[in-house]
Amino acid sequence: MMNNNNHNKFDYRKSLKKPVNAFIISKIKFIDRYLNRPLASLLVRAVFKTRITPNGLTYISFFLGLLAAFFFSRGEYMYFVLGGAFAQMSSIVDGADGMLARAKELCSEYGAYLDLLFDRIVDFSLIAGISLGAGAYWNNKNLLLLGLFTAGLYLLQINLFYLTKSFLQAKERGETGEARALLILSMLVFAVANRLDLFIYLLMAETVVVNLARFIYFVSLGKTKGS
Repeated sequence: MMNNNNHNKFDYRKSLKKPVNAFIISKIKFIDRYLNRPLASLLVRAVFKTRITPNGLTYISFFLGLLAAFFFSRGEYMYFVLGGAFAQMSSIVDGADGMLARAKELCSEYGAYLDLLFDRIVDFSLIAGISLGAGAYWNNKNLLLLGLFTAGLYLLQINLFYLTKSFLQAKERGETGEARALLILSMLVFAVANRLDLFIYLLMAETVVVNLARFIYFVSLGKTKGS
């Protein structure tokens, strides 16, 4: 009976992820914890007693992200703003799927990997869409090429992160959520400011630095873990 009551009542604390102790994540988690999660909880409360599943929310987030990428690619200011708004909505729903799964004790391996798969497709689509739109808006083919190159660097950054986690046999997943929340919110901010060109330059610089740091870190593991 207690179990049924728990499943019929949304518990916000239970829906949150376990805290991540990583230094960098601890500095940027405020966006995810104090903006995205409270907004996502409103959606979770609305669907908690319905038949909507966590994976269902994952699909909705995926669709919103692809729609945002399409808007970005249109190359007009109002579409940039729409792209930023839909990207932020996608990010919020992306947080809601995990919250619903934890609150209703429906977490699954498939759901976790589906979320990661869709996140990576949306990430590439958003950056590629921004690159197409910015290249057209500023009539700059170099900006387009630079943006697409940056999209590749960003995915490499994520791959290096999970490769290192796999080597270290870490069981945690979803540690990139806080960084992703910051990335997508910045898309909205730069879109409203009409400076998506600057967003591309800054993201390229970030990915170069982070990829280099992660490469050096992984190589250094050979000294501590053995070659």
